[in-house]
Formats: sequence, structure tokens, C-alpha cells
Amino acid sequence: MNRVAAFIVAATLAAPALAGTYSAKPAAAPASAKIIGKDISWNCSADGCRGSTEASRPVIICEDLAKRAGRIESFSADGKALTAEQLAKCNSAAKDGVTPALAKAN
Repeated sequence: MNRVAAFIVAATLAAPALAGTYSAKPAAAPASAKIIGKDISWNCSADGCRGSTEASRPVIICEDLAKRAGRIESFSADGKALTAEQLAKCNSAAKDGVTPALAKAN
């Protein structure tokens, strides 16, 4: 029985991490269909951008995309959308530097 448990533990540790799937909808179509981010490579079309990575930091990955593509309208990680607060944090890194909340406050 101990050998079986040891085998399961060893197999689990040796297995590669599962890649997360990310999707985003920039406010404006990106200039390029391929965007290379810090931890992810994005494939973009008129429907939005998609990519996968083993990194599991959705807000940081969103911020990195916003730096490269501008304001993001929606962002999801493994099918789970960022909250409005997380999306606002993401958009604080956008090239235009304006988030919807800031634009309304000024």
C-alpha cells in the first residue's frame, strides 16, 4: 500500500501544471493579431483575444494585455470573469491610462 501511495505522490509531482485559458475583449481592435505578453502569447481577432499559460494571476495577465492593447472591456480566466473592481485595476495599466470609473469622476 505504501508503494502505491508513493507512486501517486511521485506521479502528481511530476505532472506538468495545467495551463489556464484566458480570453479578453479589448475596447478597440488590437493593431496586431498576435500579442506577446510577459507570461502569455495572445491570438487576437475581431471577437477578442485568447491565450493560455501556466501562470495563474488573472489580474496581472490582464494588466499586461492592457499595457499592450489598451482598455479591456471584459476578461475571463478559465471561463470566470473578472469582477468590476478587478477589471478597473486591470485597466489602470491601459495605454490610454483612463478607466471608465476615472473618466466619470473627472
